Amino acid sequence: MTFTRRTSLTLAASAAATAALPRGFGPALAADDIETHGLSTFGELALPENFTHFVYVNPQAPRGGTLSIQIKNTSGNQNFETFDTLNIFVFKGDGAAGMDMTFDTLMSSSGDEPGSMYGLVADKVRIAPDKLTYRFHIRSQARFHDGSKLTARDAAFSFNLLKEKGHPVYRSILSEFLGAEADSDDTLIVRFSKNRSRDLHLVIAGLPIFSETYWKGREFEASTLEAPLGSGPYKVSRLEQGRYIEFERVRNYWADKLPVNIGQNNFDRIRYEYYRERQVAFEGFKSGQINFNEEYTARLWATAYDFPAVRDGRVKRDELPNGAPTPSQGWYFNTRRGKFKDARVREAFGLAFDFEWTNRNIMYSAYKRMASFFENSDMKATGLPSAAELALLEQFRAELPAEIFGEPYVPPTSDGSGSDRNLLRRADELLRAAGCKRDNNRLLLPDGTPFEVEFLDSSGALKPHTEPLQANLRKLGIVSTLRTVDAAQYKRRLDNFDFDIITMALGGSFTPGDGLRLTWSSDAAKTPGTRNVAGVENKAVDFLIDTISRAQSRDELNAAAKALDRVLRAGRYWIPMWYKDKSLIAYWDVFSRPEKTPRYSTGAPGTWWWDADKAKRIDYRG
Repeated sequence: MTFTRRTSLTLAASAAATAALPRGFGPALAADDIETHGLSTFGELALPENFTHFVYVNPQAPRGGTLSIQIKNTSGNQNFETFDTLNIFVFKGDGAAGMDMTFDTLMSSSGDEPGSMYGLVADKVRIAPDKLTYRFHIRSQARFHDGSKLTARDAAFSFNLLKEKGHPVYRSILSEFLGAEADSDDTLIVRFSKNRSRDLHLVIAGLPIFSETYWKGREFEASTLEAPLGSGPYKVSRLEQGRYIEFERVRNYWADKLPVNIGQNNFDRIRYEYYRERQVAFEGFKSGQINFNEEYTARLWATAYDFPAVRDGRVKRDELPNGAPTPSQGWYFNTRRGKFKDARVREAFGLAFDFEWTNRNIMYSAYKRMASFFENSDMKATGLPSAAELALLEQFRAELPAEIFGEPYVPPTSDGSGSDRNLLRRADELLRAAGCKRDNNRLLLPDGTPFEVEFLDSSGALKPHTEPLQANLRKLGIVSTLRTVDAAQYKRRLDNFDFDIITMALGGSFTPGDGLRLTWSSDAAKTPGTRNVAGVENKAVDFLIDTISRAQSRDELNAAAKALDRVLRAGRYWIPMWYKDKSLIAYWDVFSRPEKTPRYSTGAPGTWWWDADKAKRIDYRG
């Protein structure tokens, strides 16, 4: 569920520009330059220059009403449970939900084409033959919310600022971005190094654009509850720190009639509610304070949606096919800590998790077991490595586990008892082989200290799933605790890699690229605030990430991704959890939606609109 129109940095993916156009801007078009109305990954854009709107929207959708939701996905410095700053693009503070709706970007992504973007602030772009220089043409009508003109100088200021002072995620992914400059008010020049990745220009095209005038004299890295001047379809209307933030649609939004916006931004107000407890949040949904909810817990989906508003039809439930990439959800080990340095120890922990029992008894058999970091995609490694995979892996054979050159690791299927003796016996053998020893009912690490671990979380939602795993760890002599901390402490510990085991759902992408550096690279392992929570530092991983980010065809990318999948799975960096290829959506019956959904998402609620007749029919008061 998202409203941002830019390409997420964790999913950054794209490359080659397409389709030369006859007209130009600025200096004369060089013979080998390409001018285009959009950017795509491996082929031509699906939509022509004169397309009127995306096919999955209703171009006549009415405007009105309030969408009230919770934050369900975070990036940068955002926190699920609270906020204390409206600047989500820096390291400091807990960023508020929805702030990306207040900023425009050079281009906007399509839900039907992974790794494609079409003109928003920039209506066209000229690409040099070596793809190291991009000249974006800025629309003359682009405006900030105060009516001031948005120019190429603002865009250059923004991108350079994010590279220098942005959240570590931005600084890391922009390392091969050399800088931006304004040739004039309407011409932005962006330069990359020769080591640039395939999709870096798409990252740039999706960055927020700030007002240089607004930030003059202000400290960009400081926390603030003053809404920065933006140019997007929404602006902050009111808030109460840590409790809610509400946005109002900009009535004179300069880009309202552009093809990338037609049929979207349909709600007059969007309000994010914050709750410390999941049950309290659910009560808020039952009462109508929240009117749209995406459910992630199968147990609640099966048992909790039996309240009066559901029974009388005021609340609807849908299971919508979701073509989006499957996040890699699991318990991740912090391999920076000595107790988890040995992969045999990590595998032993995984053997203590009985997915079959958990799925049947806690999750109503609603999920499938996750095994791959590219689950449910063509990038998932299966069978023996192909010739293309071997060509990438062979140079690292001496330093990689032998299993990488065979069948990829798959978590074993248990007997479903909740405590499979054969798997626990195998786990005990692995722990002993790693140098651990028994002292009566306790397991000692090789240095003689008791083996104790802490599962860290900011919510008790996974407590029922974690406790059976803990029970099996006790049988192995491992003492474990499940510690739930407040949101601020959780974020501090996560940012500084101060944990033993943490639950994480790392987002996927149909066309992975630079985002993988933030999750798996050796540099990210040493950079606070990145998503390399496991602390992976591996030359083969770094090489394969680089290969993926430079791949110039889908076949090249798939081969490198499968090779990376084999290496990561052999590392036992996580205990893989589960996944579902449908989204569980519950909502008060006050919305309508297009007949067609985007190919790679549900479209909910971004393409939906407020239906006043339905709201009146059920007497919805919110």
